[in-house]
Amino acid sequence: MDVMIGKRLNDRYKIVKMIGGGGMANVYLARDIILERDVAVKVLRLDFAHNEEFIKRFRREAHSVTSLSHSNIVNIYDIGEEEGIYYIVMEYVAGLTLKQYIQQKGHLSVQESVDIMEQLTSAMAHAHHCEIVHRDIKPQNILIAPDGTVKVTDFGIAIVTSATTITHTNSVLGSVHYLSPEQARGGLANKKSDIYSLGIVFFELLTGRPPFSGESAVAIALKHLQNETPSLKRWNDSVPQSIENIVLKATAKDPFYRYNSIDNMKEDIMTALQPERMNEPKFFVPEDVDATKVMPVIKDDMFDTHVDETIVHHTGEKPVVSEKAPVTDKKEGKKGKFKLPAGWKKKYSKIIISLTAFIIISAILMFTIFPKFMFPGEIKVPDVTGMDYDKAVAELSSKGFVLNEPKQIHDEEVEEGKAIKTDPIAGANVKEKSSITIYKSLGKKKGEMNNYVGQQYTDIKDTLESKYKSVDVTEKESDKPAGEILSQSPTSGKEIVDTDTELKLVISKGPPKVKMPNVSGWTLSNLNGYAKDNKLKVEAKEEYSETVEKGVIISQSPAPNAQLGPGETIKVVVSLGKKETPPKKITRTVEVKYEPSEPDKPQTIEVYIDDLNNDMKEPVKKESITSTSTVTIPITIPYGKEAKFKVVRDGKVYAEETIPYSAE
Repeated sequence: MDVMIGKRLNDRYKIVKMIGGGGMANVYLARDIILERDVAVKVLRLDFAHNEEFIKRFRREAHSVTSLSHSNIVNIYDIGEEEGIYYIVMEYVAGLTLKQYIQQKGHLSVQESVDIMEQLTSAMAHAHHCEIVHRDIKPQNILIAPDGTVKVTDFGIAIVTSATTITHTNSVLGSVHYLSPEQARGGLANKKSDIYSLGIVFFELLTGRPPFSGESAVAIALKHLQNETPSLKRWNDSVPQSIENIVLKATAKDPFYRYNSIDNMKEDIMTALQPERMNEPKFFVPEDVDATKVMPVIKDDMFDTHVDETIVHHTGEKPVVSEKAPVTDKKEGKKGKFKLPAGWKKKYSKIIISLTAFIIISAILMFTIFPKFMFPGEIKVPDVTGMDYDKAVAELSSKGFVLNEPKQIHDEEVEEGKAIKTDPIAGANVKEKSSITIYKSLGKKKGEMNNYVGQQYTDIKDTLESKYKSVDVTEKESDKPAGEILSQSPTSGKEIVDTDTELKLVISKGPPKVKMPNVSGWTLSNLNGYAKDNKLKVEAKEEYSETVEKGVIISQSPAPNAQLGPGETIKVVVSLGKKETPPKKITRTVEVKYEPSEPDKPQTIEVYIDDLNNDMKEPVKKESITSTSTVTIPITIPYGKEAKFKVVRDGKVYAEETIPYSAE
């Protein structure tokens, strides 16, 4: 059983099962227990875990891809090392490799092949813009999801073209069926090598097989070097000429005749199925140059310009020349012998020497002094790359060339109006008065500026910074939400070159803010008016106060001088005034004796009260008694005050009392 199954890396990634393997690493399905998602974990094989070269290559893959962010390139989530296990955590793509997909379907339709190639060229154009060369593009390193989305993976032998410390010259890396001729010779892979490999992949999509096969890797590599790419129509006669031309151009043996960039290849693919292109002329590499050209080991600087410096790049090796010695028929020689007359031997020798000298001198004169009279004149095509077009025309005209109409093309490196290259190429030896075509630069390809007004800057910040030369942001108060883009320069629709554009944006700081006043002592009505004028909200609660009168604001939040924006809330406490203590309710009882002035005569009893409810002006109770009786008197005393009552019998005060609030 695989020791990795069930293992948990970084206490986070639980290995579930192996889903793939390669030369130096295995790939596992794992579960990210923190984010609760499936991931793919690429683990350096344990037998390579102590090999510094493989560790460096493995780490290089991780660092190469982390600099890329594209929908058609597998995302890298995490990298690490734990107990000698080197791993890369990647996006998990449920689906098949492109190789498996092709094997299932035999070959794909032209339309589906084009759709896949548009995605692949988009992904690799992004990698090349980031100066990453894949060097191992093949269907096995391309994933296809059920919805048709294509993802490029396995940058294990990728190089950063600007980092000279990790290039690997004279090393053959990559898979032989998709290997460019320069890689097969042990030269340095470059962006045009990726273009070649993409052309081979396109061939396989359309035919179900790679163009070259053989009994050994060496045999296949030799075919990449020596054999022209076969016609796709041999296996799929439905392929239009425009599509075949893309494959032929991408897989040209000489990198010079391939696409200048993957962007150019992508543009060609996107228009290949337009009706006017379906039956275009077949693409051919010019024979007069290609037939005599010695293919060198490709050097780093071979593609620094758009033309070859020389036709033959010397490698220091002597050419192998097959020579056959003249055959002498010995038998015939014997029969043909005759004896010279006496004295002729010496004379004959002088004649031979003189004749030989004459031939040698004539040959020297023929090849040095009189070549124009002996052979048609040849001239070398000068290098006019980077010259102003008019200057290039003058230079070539002065050499005797007949100028054709220029071909105007976009170029990422050569300025507009300057010469990119010539056809025939610089350094070629051609007949005098030959016609020549200058490729004139239209400069970098321009596109329309996008409209970013109304979008949230934070949502597109990373995209803008990767797309344009620079992004300058200023803030401005506005009624628009904070962070919303208010204006841009260049404006939308203007033709620009993305990588040369300095984008300037004005974004909203949000609505202007007001200073919070000190509202203590304001009424709630005053505050509500202020809040309405400044688009603020008010939240109020009430409390009793011994010092602040009812209806007046006691406290506030936020504090005075704080900055408030529209929609923010002011919280206040409003006074209910003093909290009143409830009145006291008491009861008094008075025994009134029956003492009539005459026997059996009733006596009149009256009760008067001065309290919260009564004012002593009228009796609250009046009755007649004929015997001693008890009178009950209910009294309500206001807080902090006093109450009184009196009992009157037959017009005379019988009993009275003053009762203070605190007494009870």
